[in-house]
Amino acid sequence: MKKSLRSTIIPVFLTCLIPLTEAFSQEEPQESAVLMSEDIQPNYHYEYIPDFTYEEVEQRIEAMTIGMPFELNDRIFSFIQYFTVRNRDYTKMVLERKDIYFPMFEATLKKHDMPSEIEYLSIVESGLDPQIKSRVGAMGLWQFMPATGKMYGMNVNPDVDDRMDPELSTDAAAKYLKSLYRMFGDWEVALAAYNCGPGNVRKAIRRSGGKKTFWGIYNYLPKETRSYVPQFQAFLYILNNLEAHNFSLEEPTYPIEYEKIRFDRAFSLDKLSELTAICIEDLEHLNPSIKAKNVPLSHRSMEVKIPRSKAPFLKENLAWIGDSLGSQPNLLLASNDAPAIVAVEKAVASSNSARTSYRVRSGDVLGSIASKHGVSVSQLKEWNNLRSNLIKVGQTLYLYNGKAPAAENLADNSSNSGQRTYTVRPGDSLWIISQKHALSVDQIKRLNNLNSNNIKPGQRLIIG
Repeated sequence: MKKSLRSTIIPVFLTCLIPLTEAFSQEEPQESAVLMSEDIQPNYHYEYIPDFTYEEVEQRIEAMTIGMPFELNDRIFSFIQYFTVRNRDYTKMVLERKDIYFPMFEATLKKHDMPSEIEYLSIVESGLDPQIKSRVGAMGLWQFMPATGKMYGMNVNPDVDDRMDPELSTDAAAKYLKSLYRMFGDWEVALAAYNCGPGNVRKAIRRSGGKKTFWGIYNYLPKETRSYVPQFQAFLYILNNLEAHNFSLEEPTYPIEYEKIRFDRAFSLDKLSELTAICIEDLEHLNPSIKAKNVPLSHRSMEVKIPRSKAPFLKENLAWIGDSLGSQPNLLLASNDAPAIVAVEKAVASSNSARTSYRVRSGDVLGSIASKHGVSVSQLKEWNNLRSNLIKVGQTLYLYNGKAPAAENLADNSSNSGQRTYTVRPGDSLWIISQKHALSVDQIKRLNNLNSNNIKPGQRLIIG
């Protein structure tokens, strides 16, 4: 007899979700795994959920090209049912975050000569949330406990927690998983050991009479681990068969391209944001391991990620930005691939404002283009004289590394009284404006009766 789900259109509840490793500590998936706030009414919407059978899923798995063993059974099938029917919202949430982290996962796994399918484990661990914390204190995309994190060279203290750094934690997870694979010689068993510890796996092997496969020791593993590997395999199947289960993502989230800078001082992200006009939310998103938005003196040599579009601006203005952050720095810049020390004078001399073009593709929206290039939607609209968010396939958009075009930035206006004025652009500061117009900051402040250095885009300043 075929095992199947009846084709239907059913209501799906938008719910508050808890980490998967906690939600499925029971032997079978339970409705209670999904929590609904009593204060929030459910939001009903309807969508078509395709019918599928055990045999159809089995055929799709056999057609998949993967580097790990994958044989369907009732346990895995039950989780496929759960995440494609009963808890589709969790799967959709994962899809929205997937493109932020999977390219980095794949590059790291390739570097360590590991199967790329391991990346799906982070879905089970954290739902791709770099700042999630479990009830027992595990943190980050890969849910490291403090002791294990420190064992792999990550800072875990009240100021900085590298377990929340996507790059550092992914590299540590790859190293740990590879050591577990060397220990047990089987990737599924290595995943089980990642969840419950190698000691529990060895105990399960002994109790099973020496069997060394996950399904051979399955009945002797902790309950949570019995669900852990099948969830991993369920997501491995689902994310490779999205169309078959009517999953589509209209607005994916893209990573912000970034570069790394080492300021060699204590400072706050709020101050850096104020001086550079970098959105504080972007700085927090790129640097989740920095607690309370402060880089302490004890971690003054850590690298801080900034949107790549802002790198030319920082290079041009390293001296005064560093001076404004605190004591005179030795500013060290690093690319994503190879850290390098760059002198302030060299950085300023080598930096040029370059215009880049982007041709709109099918499915693009201003939000995704802006996120991909580390700029804001308002900047895109201003640079391209757009009065709405509507764009067309094939349309060419121009970007200026997070700054307005130089010709526009330097444009002056004359008022009726004969005064020369300047309209503040995104990324401007009084220091930048003073350099463009051969004035001092104090002169500009006196001309405009300013009591502080704070200015806003669109503000008109008298410059002569």
